[in-house]
Amino acid sequence: MAMKKDDAARTRLFTRRTALLAGGQLAVFGSLIARMYYLQVVESDRYKVLADDNRISLRLLPPPRGRILDRYGQQIAINQLNYRVVIIPEQTGSLPATLDALSEIVPIQDFDRRRILREVARKRKFLPVTVKENLTWDEVARIAVNTPDLPGVMIDVGSSRYYPDGDDVAHVIGYVAPPSEADLTGDPLLELPDFRIGRNGVERVYDLALRGRAGTSQIEVNALGRPIRELARQPGQPGNDLILTLDIELQNLANQKLAQHESAAAVVMDCLTGEVLVLASVPNFDPNEFNKGITSATWHELLTNERAPLTDKAVAGQYAPGSTFKPVVAMAGLESGMITPDFSVFCPGSMSLGNAKFHCWKKGGHGTMDMVNGIKNSCDVYFYEVAKRIGIDRIADMAHRFGMGQKTGVDLPGERVGLIPTRAWKFAATGIPWQQGENLVAGIGQGYVLATPIQLAMMCARIANGGFAVTPRLTRDLVEGARVENREAVTFPPLGISQANLAVVVRGMRGVVNDPRGTAFRARIMDPTMAMAGKSGTSQVRRITEEERLHGLKKEDQVPWKDRDNALFIAFAPVDNPRYACAVVIEHGGGGSANAAPIARDLLIAAQQRERAKLPLAQRYAATAAAGPAPDTEMH
Repeated sequence: MAMKKDDAARTRLFTRRTALLAGGQLAVFGSLIARMYYLQVVESDRYKVLADDNRISLRLLPPPRGRILDRYGQQIAINQLNYRVVIIPEQTGSLPATLDALSEIVPIQDFDRRRILREVARKRKFLPVTVKENLTWDEVARIAVNTPDLPGVMIDVGSSRYYPDGDDVAHVIGYVAPPSEADLTGDPLLELPDFRIGRNGVERVYDLALRGRAGTSQIEVNALGRPIRELARQPGQPGNDLILTLDIELQNLANQKLAQHESAAAVVMDCLTGEVLVLASVPNFDPNEFNKGITSATWHELLTNERAPLTDKAVAGQYAPGSTFKPVVAMAGLESGMITPDFSVFCPGSMSLGNAKFHCWKKGGHGTMDMVNGIKNSCDVYFYEVAKRIGIDRIADMAHRFGMGQKTGVDLPGERVGLIPTRAWKFAATGIPWQQGENLVAGIGQGYVLATPIQLAMMCARIANGGFAVTPRLTRDLVEGARVENREAVTFPPLGISQANLAVVVRGMRGVVNDPRGTAFRARIMDPTMAMAGKSGTSQVRRITEEERLHGLKKEDQVPWKDRDNALFIAFAPVDNPRYACAVVIEHGGGGSANAAPIARDLLIAAQQRERAKLPLAQRYAATAAAGPAPDTEMH
């Protein structure tokens, strides 16, 4: 009986333990099933993405950069095929031997070889490394023929920026180059080996609009990251096309003319709209070299050249404007009410102030001059007297109204402001009060007065258009796909100056080139329907001693280049209905009427004829460029 009770107790205990064990197993299996359900059903999308991330490599495709066109649609900056040779290290067998064999076909510089070895050392062996870019078709053909003897060597095709007009547009367009470490902002597009960003000119100013949006390529890879096949491709959005106000044919003509001198700049702009047709600066450089990879020797040459080819002299060159500043001084005198159009001054060839003597450019003097004749003959003594009477602050106020001493706002980087001095400025800068003699020097655009060529062109345009504050601009439209964003025409505010006083200045400027006694009569335009008005200037870069004045000045070819006068000329045309304004500055170019005026004349003729006839420029200005002799030419 007792044994039966013990067996029953053991049976119940076993049953309970079995139930507990079964319950535990059920709980464990339930947890496993729940976890599996969570992983395979609830989290399935997440783990599928993770698996795909390991299997699929998403790569960015650089978008085509937007083109840059001139006002008539001619291409200034385009994209062209870039043939490059690459090498896959794991397929070469011996990398040095393969490079040696390849260098027999295309030259490989020592620094390129060092770069290739560095890239191979830090990359996976199956990834291609660029050996050389921008191959010619002959080089591509030679490599292709020798491919069996060049294991691991392949020809790849990409895209590269190209400027058909090269150095003629270098300062305006700028150039593109690989991003530096300072440019990297986390945007993976910037880290692509083929990607380029704008470094200067409009390429830099409108870089974001020109870049476009990257495309993507989905590549299936194995566990080691080796590409197996492309699964999908999404092309990017090309960058916007940029249409400039520039006229590339006029730009090329300006560069041809300026290239006859060592250092010079020219600007042509529309007096009514502010559109810049020409913005030229010499010497210049080839922007294509920066895209290809400029050599250290070329870069050093550009940096050390005393003619400063990297500087855009049209917007960053600062020069004493000389006699081209006299129209502003004339307006300041007339607007002050202290000077009238018939105000006369006798010019004996010099003017004394205290112990100092201030000379006129014409040694024998001009005799009695009124305002119009003072401008026409560029009489220094006349403007000494005007500046002495009205003072520097009135001159500065008028100069500021005509846009000098401040940025014009043209859409280019690196613009400089020039300098229009005042009494307060000089005392703050030097601690020395303004002197009366400095009024006289400023009255002929010398001394502290500095201006850029684009400021001079804008000043001339404001005179020509009747006194409206036109400002220069380089861009016309942004083109996105098939849609064109036309920028609205800007209405420029009036300067608030008397039309009668402005007419006096214009009459004087008209006489400069159209009156036989004008200082630039030799450079006049013979066709009366295209006739121009202008003002020549010759600014000194060194002081002329009394001994030199007594014994005669040396000829230009007897003076070192750096000591020669700067030659300047401003002009607008046609006189009866002004449309175009021009400024030309030739560093150390001698007389403004002799050297700068003919260039301005040819550019204004070409601009008018191009607008009228749309014919090749070579056929336009040649027939009307001839001019007769003049009895006087401006020397200072």
